[in-house]
Amino acid sequence: MLREKAKKVARVDTSIQKLLDDLAETMLNAPGAGLAANQIGVALRVCVVKGDENQIWGLVNPVIVKSAGSQVGYEGCLSKPGWVGEVERYEAVVVKGLNRHGKQVRIKSTGFTARAFQHELDHLDGVLFTDRLTRLDTLQRVEDLVGEEHEEAEAVAAASG
Repeated sequence: MLREKAKKVARVDTSIQKLLDDLAETMLNAPGAGLAANQIGVALRVCVVKGDENQIWGLVNPVIVKSAGSQVGYEGCLSKPGWVGEVERYEAVVVKGLNRHGKQVRIKSTGFTARAFQHELDHLDGVLFTDRLTRLDTLQRVEDLVGEEHEEAEAVAAASG
């Protein structure tokens, strides 16, 4: 299911609201910085993202409508625990989608939060962070990294979705 493109949600109803709640609870318990519905076996375009300031966004049918800049950093994934790799992402994105009440929202984000949104929207398209590695040799087990790289990768792995 992780390689399939998730289906668009026709209507935000109580089942979608419950899915958003389940995703948020699962993400926080993991702990992670994001979670897409297909990561828990539900092939719908629904995800949650925890931002830099611990705010949690639940989005239905999210799309990136604007992007700028570039950042390279380590990413991990709750679907591939214990592994991290270097991925290039946009530095800033604007994501549009529906909130839990079916109202359209636009979220501007930068840095780690922008990275988390891109990571989760990739999941909804069947793309994993390992598909976006800058180089295959950057994919490593967290415990195999040393020094400053280890600290950064460990922090990212602990917060990844």
